[in-house]
Amino acid sequence: MSKLYIVPTPIGNLEDMTFRAIRILKEADLILAEDTRTSGKLLKHFEISTHMHSHHMHNEHKTIENIISRLQGGETIALISDAGTPAISDPGFLITRACIENGIAVECLPGATAFVPALVNSGLPNDKFVFEGFLPDKKGRQTRYLALAEETRTMILYVSPHKLVKTLSEFVTYFGEDRPVCVSRELSKMHEENVRGTVKEVLIHFEKTAPRGEIVVVIGGKPITKETKKSKFSEEQ
Repeated sequence: MSKLYIVPTPIGNLEDMTFRAIRILKEADLILAEDTRTSGKLLKHFEISTHMHSHHMHNEHKTIENIISRLQGGETIALISDAGTPAISDPGFLITRACIENGIAVECLPGATAFVPALVNSGLPNDKFVFEGFLPDKKGRQTRYLALAEETRTMILYVSPHKLVKTLSEFVTYFGEDRPVCVSRELSKMHEENVRGTVKEVLIHFEKTAPRGEIVVVIGGKPITKETKKSKFSEEQ
């Protein structure tokens, strides 16, 4: 029976690859990979010889029709990204939606996703949170910040290392220098680091120490006051 498997891969430490993920990748007729060179190293490590096709943000619109056709023909296809769970700030949504629209089974395996350990590591409230992924580079960035400034839940963002200091400076402007924040860097890898403190304290740290590697930023929501509660109550009425 044809099926699209969404298969998470390690965000750094190869020991985080699950036995089931390895089996599915070995049994699949085809693996869709964001970058075949990057994924090639992973497949070689686990002795997976399944053929790969490139499937990334620049070609996914063009390749979907062929993928659906192959699935309808009875093939089993596995989708992976360079690291973590596909469709989380990576390609995956479009092909998943297309499969559902065409009555093709989709199954997502549980596995690595960078924002989950970052959230838990942060020490900030995680009973309710919002995942923002990457903020817009230019157009819409200020508008997004203005909306997030009123957010009371913990917020999670992906930030590239060369934009981290700029982003933390923007946090000072929109959230205030005393808002609690945690910057998680190189999660699961040898040089993993979690820098916690106020926005000002963490900004000073990274102004002195240039950030490197994959980064997840977790920032506390707007403190809930009597005024905040009144405002939320008014909105609900």
